[in-house]
Amino acid sequence: MSENMVYTGAVNAVKDVWEKRIKKHNEDLKREREFQQKLVRIWEERVNLTKLKEKVTRKDGRVVLKIEKEEWKTLPSSLLKLNQLQEWQLHRTGLLKIPEFIGRFQNLIVLDLSRNSISEIPRGIGLLSRLQELILSYNKIKTIPKELSNCVSLEKLELAVNRDICDLPQELSNLLKLTHLDLSMNHFTTIPPAVLNMPALEWLDMGSNRLEQLPDTIERMQNLHTLWLQRNEIAYLPETISNMKNLGTLVLSNNKLQAIPVCMEKMTNLRFVNFRDNPLKLEATLPSNEITDEEEEQELFGLQFMHTYIQESQRQADNQIN
Repeated sequence: MSENMVYTGAVNAVKDVWEKRIKKHNEDLKREREFQQKLVRIWEERVNLTKLKEKVTRKDGRVVLKIEKEEWKTLPSSLLKLNQLQEWQLHRTGLLKIPEFIGRFQNLIVLDLSRNSISEIPRGIGLLSRLQELILSYNKIKTIPKELSNCVSLEKLELAVNRDICDLPQELSNLLKLTHLDLSMNHFTTIPPAVLNMPALEWLDMGSNRLEQLPDTIERMQNLHTLWLQRNEIAYLPETISNMKNLGTLVLSNNKLQAIPVCMEKMTNLRFVNFRDNPLKLEATLPSNEITDEEEEQELFGLQFMHTYIQESQRQADNQIN
């Protein structure tokens, strides 16, 4: 064996030893970093849990977590130790997402996460069988998961001012207890079939969307007593609207209506309507002795105006026939 070969072998052996030592050293450093990071996470979790516990109060007999105007972009898993919570009230916290473990809060009755930056609703929301109120207005949500239909106790759902919601899954018609629904300031072009088929719905706000017309099947909402449709692009009303026997409040201001259908004369339960800022073809002026100064602003395009308009349209139709 030559001297060069011996030397090369010795160098390689030393190199191998050093590489192993360096590798082991790096692995030890990695384990140390991971251990330190784990300690930091544990410490942060404990600190966060302590902070969260300070936000827990009792209201009307419920255990409530209430946080206002304090940054919580994410919620820590340590929150699971407060699974007795019955109500969440988190507003203006910058919250980016509803935690995936939300379904483990089986005692939740109210979940109010309005005025945050939430972009989606996790499918686990459907595990909240006791949830009665879900308020997610003023967020950045675009789609609604069909699993929400499993929240069988839900009575109130607010999704206003999310801007981009344009449809609802048909499964939401299975929300048999839902009475209150706010979909205002979104991107709907029609009333979703799921909404038309909600059997208990009493209050609906679809103002400030892009509705162009109301479906003939709107009469399905027989329990509806309040309907807000202001600031849309509705050009006409279907005659079936007169079959909504329980409707007491109907707001249609800022639309594109050119006429008020005669059939609305049959809607004897109506107590408040508003046709302000519509390009109605006929001019209908209320007799000055029929309204007081206090009522003038309300009635200018209200219920009495509607009756006067219909009477005038019928009179003009009769004149054309004669």
